[in-house]
Amino acid sequence: MDLLRVIGGRVLLPGSGFVATDLIIADGRISGIGASRCAPEFDASGLLVLPGIIDLHGDAFERQLQPRPGINFNASLALADTEAQLLANGITTAYHGLTLSWEPGLRGLAAWRAFLAALEDLRFRQTCDMRIHLRWEAFNLEALDEAMADIEAGKVGLLAFNDHTPGILQKLDQPGGHTYGKRAGVPHAAFKALAEQAASRAAEVEAGLMRIAAAARKVHLPMASHDDDTPAARARFRALGAGICEFPMAEEVGLAARAAGDFVVMGAPNVVRGGSHIGWASATELVESGICNILASDYFYAALLQAPFILAARGSLDLASAWALVSTNPAAAAGLTDRGRIAPGLRADLLVVDPSPPQPRSIATFAGGRVAWLSAAGWDRLRSAVATEPVLGA
Repeated sequence: MDLLRVIGGRVLLPGSGFVATDLIIADGRISGIGASRCAPEFDASGLLVLPGIIDLHGDAFERQLQPRPGINFNASLALADTEAQLLANGITTAYHGLTLSWEPGLRGLAAWRAFLAALEDLRFRQTCDMRIHLRWEAFNLEALDEAMADIEAGKVGLLAFNDHTPGILQKLDQPGGHTYGKRAGVPHAAFKALAEQAASRAAEVEAGLMRIAAAARKVHLPMASHDDDTPAARARFRALGAGICEFPMAEEVGLAARAAGDFVVMGAPNVVRGGSHIGWASATELVESGICNILASDYFYAALLQAPFILAARGSLDLASAWALVSTNPAAAAGLTDRGRIAPGLRADLLVVDPSPPQPRSIATFAGGRVAWLSAAGWDRLRSAVATEPVLGA
């Protein structure tokens, strides 16, 4: 039995671009494309109907966990607020970039455990499909066995190799270096001692990386390298099984990654702001040169909805191709074969957008066939079409 019909919009269909047609949703999936006598409706006339956004790397949730350095809130409350932000911005699948570091506090082992527990508790109540992107800090050897056990237990959706320890040590005695201790909730001197202790185990890091990569390969977990500075660094992680290159620091690194068949991820905020906030490679230039094929929210969820429209407005690629950067391509990189496109049998993860100036606006989000988020305009379109019959799952 058809449960909901999305009518009147221009639907982005694989291989066809935007087509004026209807979608029929049943049992959480797209059951058909075209006309139906299904009574409950959402009127998308004049709007675009797009595949829901898949965010492979987002760590803006850290601002809900710790809105100010040293000021913390529990993970359950932070996740609830984060999910609301995700759905309002059309993100229907989110990989939370959770750093597991030797640092105490926000990025420490206790915070890791609390976040995993909160996400598991929310598992059967969440609307957005939220998963864990383990940002493994290479020098965190004390937590290696636990991280590997969590991977084996299926608690991790994506593994990324991070190595921030040398950079942190360099910055500790520079202006602003005290913020690391504040984030961790310990005095500056104590934090510096912890950093030096972690760095003292440098000779063990390579073996640790090989062990955690082997654990990921065993369960067919997608892997990424982070902030690669040279093609050789990218090749090193590719050899470990990492087919995703996150935020290459230079164009030549991204070019080498794409030449080897890797996925290349850049930040959507980089596109929206017109460049990297720290002077690294331009995401827009890498997209337009065919190097970057995935955009992620990084630190600002709202950028993922805006970036494809900005790229399309520049004229170097059409909106369908730009939208693939936040839907079809991240699905492929993560091995998600049931989403990222609008086609019969796939999950009904949809975003309805008003593309009118001055900027595109989200009108409605459907996640797994459920009405997950509605703007005031979206609510009006739903209620006027379903005056007496409620929509299941709303």
